Amino acid sequence: MSIHKEGYKILVVSFIVFVAINLLLQYKLPDYQILRLIVGGTTVLLYLSFLNFFRNPIRKIEVNDNEIIAPADGKIVVIEEVEETEYFKDKRTQISIFMSPFNVHVNRNPISGVVKYVKYHAGKYLVAWHPKSSTENERNTVVIEKNGVEILFRQIAGAAARRIVNYVKPNDQVTQGEEFGFIKFGSRVDVFIPLDTKVQVYLEQKSVGGKTVLATFK
Repeated sequence: MSIHKEGYKILVVSFIVFVAINLLLQYKLPDYQILRLIVGGTTVLLYLSFLNFFRNPIRKIEVNDNEIIAPADGKIVVIEEVEETEYFKDKRTQISIFMSPFNVHVNRNPISGVVKYVKYHAGKYLVAWHPKSSTENERNTVVIEKNGVEILFRQIAGAAARRIVNYVKPNDQVTQGEEFGFIKFGSRVDVFIPLDTKVQVYLEQKSVGGKTVLATFK
């Protein structure tokens, strides 16, 4: 287990702020022991929650070109046939993963291949499970192509998530299971796959990024 690089700055700044608050209370209000204990306990719990959010577990991932793996930890909230309007402009199977603030927020490539398309969209901050969040929220879309098959996946900000981080760019050669991004503080990832793939997950199932098989190619 390690701490993700996206958390370094927040963890350092919050540590300094929390220590300063407690030292200030001890200096200014030495007789208010109960208040100092409450504030001290609260800041410790907040800091532990930040550590938990930015954890980055080490996972051994076996590449399998016949599988599409989950790009994120969370819960499967959507499995349906939809019209994908941004890139494919045709029907695809959409699988959506909701990530709560308690999930690992590292995002991983669902397949190996070449990055064909990357586009960031500014937008709203509807709750991540809202049906329109996929098209109206702040989001970042990535398409990877492997052996003539393209998989689209989209990072979507939620009501609390206000920063999407993406590490890949067009023409990058990427490997299944490697990190392609990070979303801070609760969000969602949509995956759009060909209709002729075989879905291997079910609604409400918990997913593990880089491990859970979403679908297989026929």
